[in-house]
Amino acid sequence: MNRKVSVIGSGNVGATAARSIADKELADVVVLDILEGVPQGKGLDMLEACPVEGSDARVLGTNDYADTAGSDIVVITAGLARKPGMSRDDLLTKNCAIISSVTEQVMQHSPDCIILPVTNPLDAMAQVVYRKSGLPRERVIGMAGVLDSARMRAFIAQALDVSVENTHAFVLGGHGDTMVPLPRYSTVAGIPVTELLDKETVDAIVHRTAHGGAEIVKLLGTGSAYYAPGSAVVEMVEAVLKDKKKILPCSVFLQGEYGIDGLFVGVPCKLGANGLEQIIQIELTSDEDAALKKSAAAVQELVQVIDM
Repeated sequence: MNRKVSVIGSGNVGATAARSIADKELADVVVLDILEGVPQGKGLDMLEACPVEGSDARVLGTNDYADTAGSDIVVITAGLARKPGMSRDDLLTKNCAIISSVTEQVMQHSPDCIILPVTNPLDAMAQVVYRKSGLPRERVIGMAGVLDSARMRAFIAQALDVSVENTHAFVLGGHGDTMVPLPRYSTVAGIPVTELLDKETVDAIVHRTAHGGAEIVKLLGTGSAYYAPGSAVVEMVEAVLKDKKKILPCSVFLQGEYGIDGLFVGVPCKLGANGLEQIIQIELTSDEDAALKKSAAAVQELVQVIDM
């Protein structure tokens, strides 16, 4: 196997994503963390799972960025996780410093990589990676909408008692409380959910989707979601490595699309071997457009605080 994915951060999200990438035999995997012994132990554990999974992927845990050299994709999950009562915005300053340092190290060793930021607050951290890396916008793609849409799909499937394979959902905007779930573009076997569910149920699903992360944080008591975020990362990794040309909602740097300029905001994207290959512009109602602009304004506030 000659493709290489490095995951920076061996916490729950990073380890979950790394394990799945190895299990699916998408690439060799390097798991890096500053904690001595932890990435090495988790990496070895994953490697020893590969024979059971029938995967010949090689997995290495390390504290040395030199081991990540030549990565095709770098997934950044490093940073502080949310605690109960803490918003994504509370993490801003501390994680900005962490992500700046990580990006600098990544670029020293893998200047041709595609970077998938995952650390919260996501859109602002993607902006940090973009500014610090100097990469073109096609090669910095934030993981947000895939996760948010997966949550919405799960809730739709529950409400209608149908297979999740029949459900498709679209969530735009910043990855936070101001995200914009779009019921009109969310379907079950091609049928808009607005024709299958009453307005009260749809509104409840939209609200639960926007607060999906906080719901899990509250239930866990300590820590935050990682199974769904890990799976969302892997879907993006697979789309790039297999050149699938898959349409996924991702946080990307907009340059006038949707009337937004100079910010990372979640929109429908085509992902392939070159990273971001196309931004899909869909028609929005005046209310949807206003909600998207409001979400972008919330991202803008964070970006101004960290001067990015």
